[in-house]
Amino acid sequence: MPDSPRRPSPAPSGARPDDTLPAPARILGPAGLIPFAALCVAALVWPEWRFAALVLLVTYGALIASFLGGVHWGLALRPRPGEEWAAWPRLALGVLPSLIAWAALFLLPRAGSLVAIAALLLATAGIETLATRRGLMPPAYLRLRWFLSGGAAGFLLLAATVA
Repeated sequence: MPDSPRRPSPAPSGARPDDTLPAPARILGPAGLIPFAALCVAALVWPEWRFAALVLLVTYGALIASFLGGVHWGLALRPRPGEEWAAWPRLALGVLPSLIAWAALFLLPRAGSLVAIAALLLATAGIETLATRRGLMPPAYLRLRWFLSGGAAGFLLLAATVA
């Protein structure tokens, strides 16, 4: 029998079609916490590696903050009908985390950088909560974001105690 295209599986009963995430997002998202955990542990356990671990940790946090902005650019560039009005706020949310993360890398002391990046990740998730309430983002994405942002912020704040 020839290969036939696979159809996406339907949303669970009672769920909105946009309330599910693809399996890769559910797997790769949490995998993104591995560097946060590993670098935090390295900073806490091995004093001889502390400085390098902290620099790498704050840098990875800044990269993740920038990555999150890309989500909003994607949504702004392909809005659903009726969401065109949200282009400016989405594009701004796509740029601001990168700029704030950049400032955290270069303008603050190490502990302050870690705290600033943690606050940035949580603040971005908070703003995305408001967007979700307006129907601009899928609830499943928001649940994953809070899980990932909470985990990343926790590791950043724990590492800040030894910075």
